[in-house]
Amino acid sequence: MPAVQPPSKVLVTGANGYIAVWLVKSLLEKGYAVRGTVRSADKAKQVADILTGYGEKLELVVVEDITKEGAFDEVVQDVDAIEHTASPFHFNAEDPQELIGPAIQGTVGVLKSASQYGKSVKRIVVTSSCASVLTPGLPEPKVFTESDWNEHAIKLVEEKGKDAPNSEKYRASKTLAEKAAWKFYEENKSSVKWDLVTLCPPFVFGPALHHVAAAESLNTSADAFYQSVVMPDYGGKSLDALRAPMSSWVDVRDAALSHVLAIEKEAAGGERLIVASGPFCWQDFIDTANALSPHPMPSKEGILPKGAPGQGKDTVHMVRYDTSKAQRILGIAPKGMEETTRDTLADYESRGW
Repeated sequence: MPAVQPPSKVLVTGANGYIAVWLVKSLLEKGYAVRGTVRSADKAKQVADILTGYGEKLELVVVEDITKEGAFDEVVQDVDAIEHTASPFHFNAEDPQELIGPAIQGTVGVLKSASQYGKSVKRIVVTSSCASVLTPGLPEPKVFTESDWNEHAIKLVEEKGKDAPNSEKYRASKTLAEKAAWKFYEENKSSVKWDLVTLCPPFVFGPALHHVAAAESLNTSADAFYQSVVMPDYGGKSLDALRAPMSSWVDVRDAALSHVLAIEKEAAGGERLIVASGPFCWQDFIDTANALSPHPMPSKEGILPKGAPGQGKDTVHMVRYDTSKAQRILGIAPKGMEETTRDTLADYESRGW
């Protein structure tokens, strides 16, 4: 499929989200027109207030329920690409279907709408997750690639239902939604005019551009960073937990940029791509935060928690990701830990946190 270039119009679902607002900003800055979906008029106003000065280039539409049949039928019309970022992300669901149902229905729903009404759509990018790639708890370290799938979470949720760990409910939802997207595409690719890309980021950190009323309202991954790096009790973690391997991370701005590049690079069509910076433990970010100079958070300088300094270097990372395919196709050079930490703490300072 031909790549999409400015001034094409791009649909971004869930446009008020953590990654999505950075994505919308990146698209607008490159000269694209953006139609963003949000769940309420209030959320539309929040996005409009953040991204001012783009006039008719930015259009915000309310789609209250992404699981409703035909929810995206109108918004997919006259757009050239779709960035589907709308999906539940939290670890608080009792019933796994609270996550699995909306994740699958929303993803397949936008593909169905595009196949029927998206006459000008050339590419669809779906935000998946490394949660759909990794198998946790392996006895030996492993480097995961795009050929790996998290069958473990699906099986665990099938067996235990509501009693499954909340993290596994989330991982199952991402795996099943991404599998459903590829199944729909494979069954319909001979008749549709678009191709599919799925992007799999791990933990996403970095400054928040979207509306956040208070630190307590940060989304799941950003809240984990705040709790672990800034709070005196590390969010209730022990020193041993700070040294424990935590999979991998990526800067939110790199996650957003990868979405832009995924519609622009012809070679991305039909690909599943892991976008990550590298493995980490919380002690790594804590050490990085304390070493910054000049300090981006003057109100906390000298009193940020220190954990067990230097102990992260001895952490054995059981999960690593091979990101060579994404680097080759997208050409992205991920931000390092120091830049992400500096900019995140500066964001907290500017918000009075």
